[in-house]
Amino acid sequence: MQRQLTLDLGTPPPATFDNFFAAGNHELIARLRELEGALAAGPVADRTFYVWGEPGSGRSHLLQALTHEANGHARYLGPQSALNAFGFDPRVTLYAVDDCDRLSPAQQIALFNLFNEVRAYPASALVATGNDAPLALTVREDLRTRLGWGLVFHLQPLSDEAKASVLKHAARERGIVLADDVPAYLLTHFRRDMPSLMALLDELDRFSLEQKRAVTRALLRTMLQQTGRAALLVPVSAPEETPADPNGPESGPAAPDNDPTRFK
Repeated sequence: MQRQLTLDLGTPPPATFDNFFAAGNHELIARLRELEGALAAGPVADRTFYVWGEPGSGRSHLLQALTHEANGHARYLGPQSALNAFGFDPRVTLYAVDDCDRLSPAQQIALFNLFNEVRAYPASALVATGNDAPLALTVREDLRTRLGWGLVFHLQPLSDEAKASVLKHAARERGIVLADDVPAYLLTHFRRDMPSLMALLDELDRFSLEQKRAVTRALLRTMLQQTGRAALLVPVSAPEETPADPNGPESGPAAPDNDPTRFK
């Protein structure tokens, strides 16, 4: 009988600027790192930021890093936040607003008002994120205009090489002995967005501790088999076509690629 494995992943390392792989986003990271210190030093010209990028590009990581390193003077907001959390508080230096495109109508109004309050109070700043550029956001027109007023950054996606480097760095942070071929294998067989890859890495970490084995491709296969997910081993590359039998019936058109493990 197949064993059901219970995975207690524990607490992953906190999101920081140090464990964010900057790639082509060095200017954005530098500005966010310096923002709180600049506010404390005196007037700052650019105090509102909008950061956009595809899901899994690291938007939430950056906001969590901003609040984590802000010495208790930051507030993290998102669709899950209570409406009154969007109220302005002069004791808060940094407001980090995640997933603007998913805010409710009432939250959008509250964010619009918060934006205006921050603009009027020189000792505070606001950093918001979304899945698209300001002009393409599906939010209130007045809020969309405000989000485009400040500095706008497009979070550049990571290359496969950079994703492999992130996985190796994350493994080192967790004390994982990761076989050299595991990152490339993950990138060609599983979902390629970083949250999914990091979740799988944490899962592998827990399983390797239970099995007292290093994290290798063989261990990965064993874990997926024991958790009933061996189908995930289907590679993302297209299978080779089988030549038609010249003596057999004529082949019909190829079936559409509906394999759910390909994660297009």
